[in-house]
Amino acid sequence: MKHRSLSHALRLTTLCLATLATPVAWSLEAGVPAPELNLPGLKEAVSLAQLKGKVVYVDFWASWCGPCKQSFPFMNDLKAKYGAKGFEVVAVNLDAKRGDADKFLAEVPAQFTVAFDANGDSARRYEVKGMPSSYLVGRDGKIASSHKGFHEQDRAELESRIAKVLGTP
Repeated sequence: MKHRSLSHALRLTTLCLATLATPVAWSLEAGVPAPELNLPGLKEAVSLAQLKGKVVYVDFWASWCGPCKQSFPFMNDLKAKYGAKGFEVVAVNLDAKRGDADKFLAEVPAQFTVAFDANGDSARRYEVKGMPSSYLVGRDGKIASSHKGFHEQDRAELESRIAKVLGTP
């Protein structure tokens, strides 16, 4: 079991390091159908299909990821601002141990949907190459845009993309 946890940690570390060295074209392209998510959540199962017709910001994160701690308040703000307009946030945790994610969430609360994928299957389907990675899924279930990493200066651009897909000024 220790070997599996170490292997998982190394994979996630590689994803985080790839954030610094990967060129811009790194992930699923806009216009392709978003891969389905069927994952356990904090209270109930999380399915992307159940959110069809909404604009969904899918974010992949891990407890050890520094930029992820910065992105959670931003995602809370997005959910509060755009939730009534048909916007959802689904944050997919990739930690091998649920306890690590729970500790993170106790320190950095999420006011949006959280799902758990200890095996990283969904990250592979989304072609995640860095942490955090986010995917904006349109009402039609197709990828509208993707973004790797998170910095404070990313906020305006990401929010602009969301407002455009929502059709709000």
